[in-house]
Amino acid sequence: MSRTSIFVRGNFLMVSVFRPRIVGLGGTTRSDSSSSKILRLALIAASEAGAEVESFVGADLDLPMYSPDSSHRTPPAVKLTGAIRRADGIIISAPGYHGSVSGLIKNALDYVEDLRQDSAPYFEGRAVGLIACAAGWQATGTTLITLRSVVHALRGWPTPMAVAINTIGTPLGPDGSLSDPALQSQLTVLARQVVHFAQMRALHQRDTKHASAKRRCNS
Repeated sequence: MSRTSIFVRGNFLMVSVFRPRIVGLGGTTRSDSSSSKILRLALIAASEAGAEVESFVGADLDLPMYSPDSSHRTPPAVKLTGAIRRADGIIISAPGYHGSVSGLIKNALDYVEDLRQDSAPYFEGRAVGLIACAAGWQATGTTLITLRSVVHALRGWPTPMAVAINTIGTPLGPDGSLSDPALQSQLTVLARQVVHFAQMRALHQRDTKHASAKRRCNS
């Protein structure tokens, strides 16, 4: 993963472009679930916006019930928390079960508690794009509200754009693409917001570091 840096080589201004790491999690234990297919499309859009992407879908999230009283973690749980720890941004695609986030997704998010002692705990300093897939508009709305509440509790920054997808009416084509161009556009905006937030934060951190170094040199 490269960081943004600007330096002079000869008479040329050289720019090393920061490629943020975006982690996506979502789906169900069904390999062909709508929420997993939508997550894949969102991560493609993030990649096209300049990110490195990693996904945890369905079976990757089939973890033991989170227990804060136990320090034992399975290898998949360690892999998930490690990826989130290194992430510059996150995209969550959750199915709506009975008007809320599925237990599979909520349990995976509970494992973020293991990051509480990090220098950037939980989702601190990271944009989080939220997608809800459900059979009916009411469930998509309530699921998005729940996701936003959870992300706020984890100190993340939900992106201004969130995407609600009503799975009634076959929004996905046989090849996994969205049949509605407006929905595809929303996913692209969401992905770009996650990526651009990470890039702007990296620039801010770079500028802060340079300013601090300059002050030390002048003192």
